[in-house]
Amino acid sequence: MAEGWTPGSWRTREALQLPRYPDPRELAAVEEELRALPPLVTSWEILALRQRIAEAQEGRCFLLQGGDCAEAFDGCTPEVISNRLKVLLQMSLVLVHGLRKPVVRVGRFAGQYAKPRSADTETIDGVTLPSYRGDMVNAPAFTAAARTPDPRRMIKAHARSAMTMNFVRALIDGGFADLHHPEYWDLAWVGHSPLAAEYRRMVEQVADSVHFMETLSGEAVHNLRRVDFYTSHEALLLPYEEPLTRQVPRHWGWFNLSTHFPWIGMRTAGLDGAHVEYFRGIRNPVAVKVGPSVTPDALLRLVEVLNPGNEPGRLTLVHRMGAGRIGECLPPLLKAVQREGARVLWVCDPMHGNTENTSNGYKTRRFANIASELEQAAEIHAAAGTRLGGVHLELTGEDVTECLGGARELTERDLERAYRSSVDPRLNYEQALELSMRIVRSQGGAP
Repeated sequence: MAEGWTPGSWRTREALQLPRYPDPRELAAVEEELRALPPLVTSWEILALRQRIAEAQEGRCFLLQGGDCAEAFDGCTPEVISNRLKVLLQMSLVLVHGLRKPVVRVGRFAGQYAKPRSADTETIDGVTLPSYRGDMVNAPAFTAAARTPDPRRMIKAHARSAMTMNFVRALIDGGFADLHHPEYWDLAWVGHSPLAAEYRRMVEQVADSVHFMETLSGEAVHNLRRVDFYTSHEALLLPYEEPLTRQVPRHWGWFNLSTHFPWIGMRTAGLDGAHVEYFRGIRNPVAVKVGPSVTPDALLRLVEVLNPGNEPGRLTLVHRMGAGRIGECLPPLLKAVQREGARVLWVCDPMHGNTENTSNGYKTRRFANIASELEQAAEIHAAAGTRLGGVHLELTGEDVTECLGGARELTERDLERAYRSSVDPRLNYEQALELSMRIVRSQGGAP
């Protein structure tokens, strides 16, 4: 166990990106209420994911992590959840088919209700209010009542996370992910997609392969009827994470039971900060976002703090450099970690380093830049003798127009049609599916 660590030892460190609640007593009461609520995941699920990440570190499987930039309470509906799951299942089918290896599916949902912001306040027409920090903290409407941080929202977030996980588990256990019927995953609005024919060709090939195996063996291949699915979120709001950090029977140490796979964002990855202090003591597999400003020495110190025993499956490094900077910034980091012999899973987040604002006022990302960063990452890892073991994406199963380009070549004028994100732009289904095909090609496969 980490020396001198407790679930609350983060409170002795500087805690960035936390909201200022007006009533500390109400906050404390909510934390006590959270301590009495059931956990959202189990320790054996967490340890199973840790083993899968260790396998991904060795190149025996590939990590696909994706979902909303920030979940909204009103997005906890059967349609939104099932469409999001369909996209991840379809992407994983493309990856399995092309890479010829298992895929570890991790949803960026069931807890992604808090977001870091570049400024604590926002000013409109001379009025200054707290920034919107996600539905777990406050509401997006620009009013004093909506923007005041409310600790009761953590209870609502727990409830919606539980409902999301229950529905996902019920879908998977009920055969929603059955490889015998991948046609169940189709989204009605994309029947006219330029990629539809290529995807259906893959579905037919997989179905033929399953039929062949079952004909050969004379019995059904039962492990194709369901998949393992894990959750992840940025563990930003520490007053929420601490009460859900528990000890369990028959396992040593402490587990964050709000999610299987928490990560630290780039803004809160300071070595002496509260978030690193919290993360160093939990037994979950953990990830850290690594931006272009991180130096090799700083990264090695962070790796040592978060994984001092160099344990397999413990630490994932998610680089997010931007298409224009990855060639310069990533190779020194790979070389330093490789030289130290540190066991990490390298994952590419091609979304966050490629954000820009359009002339008509929309925050967006260009599909060409997203694909470029991903393809450059694969080339850089290959040249360094390291392994790109996964991707981390912001995406949705809804018919949104938030990122430019892709198969339908969305333009700035298209953004006005269906821009729904309250924080960051997401890939829609077509763009996500196209990117999965690019991933296969960048890894030397052929869908």
